[in-house]
Amino acid sequence: MKYFFAYLFCVLLGPTQLLFGQDENTIELGNTLSIHSQILNEDRKLLVSLPDSYQDPSKANSTYPIIILLDGFVHFKTTSAIVGFMGSRTNRNYLMPETIVVAIENVDRERDFTVTKLKTKRPNTMGGGKNFLNFIEKELIPFLDDKYRTTSHRTLIGHSLGGLLTINAYLDENKLFDTYLAIDPSIWWDQTVMLEKVRTTTQTSIGKKLYLATANQGKANYERNKKRHDSFIAFLQERWGEKLKIKQDYFEKEDHRSVPLPAIYEGLKYLNKIVGQ
Repeated sequence: MKYFFAYLFCVLLGPTQLLFGQDENTIELGNTLSIHSQILNEDRKLLVSLPDSYQDPSKANSTYPIIILLDGFVHFKTTSAIVGFMGSRTNRNYLMPETIVVAIENVDRERDFTVTKLKTKRPNTMGGGKNFLNFIEKELIPFLDDKYRTTSHRTLIGHSLGGLLTINAYLDENKLFDTYLAIDPSIWWDQTVMLEKVRTTTQTSIGKKLYLATANQGKANYERNKKRHDSFIAFLQERWGEKLKIKQDYFEKEDHRSVPLPAIYEGLKYLNKIVGQ
């Protein structure tokens, strides 16, 4: 782990050129793209990080799995560094395959990451989560498959409200994602709706792998956060038992803001673990 954090430190605290450097003396972590969505009726900005071997002529026929990352600007550097370290052939880590990271920058989190509306005194745009998932599945993924050398293996990662959308995607009969990483998901938002979705889940719905990370939000938020995460997992286990492919970790020393870094690392280790290892 000490080598991992040293690697991550260099990436996160490096010069600003590190992300989009064009000079021959800089190291590029990624580049930006834009895609117009007919479904959302707007342009969406993407941050893309390609594996080290992607441009290697000897790997010209190699294909790569994709990570779709929500809250892109916030988590792109961290996730790209972790994925680069875990999939590094130079360091012989082999904790996961070399993977393309595609981060979607935000426009309206409450609109895009929630599938239901809450009653508020002010007007709100909540409840567009299904539409946003349709954009990812019907427009973004086909765009990426056409532009890059991709495999059909895809992972969805989200934190907080992004974690809520990740859980909702997991519960749907979604064929485009194979694994899901939900970081301290805001299950309190629509817990009743979510539990009803669990009651109607099918074998197809729960046949995918899910990693759920829970942060320590203190005694005041225990009922709202950890207890609801535990209840959600228990409800799934009651319905599906050993058929589930789920792991939940409680990060007692991490709060809602600090938990993404260890959660992404531990979550990707679990999601990429081969049966029998």
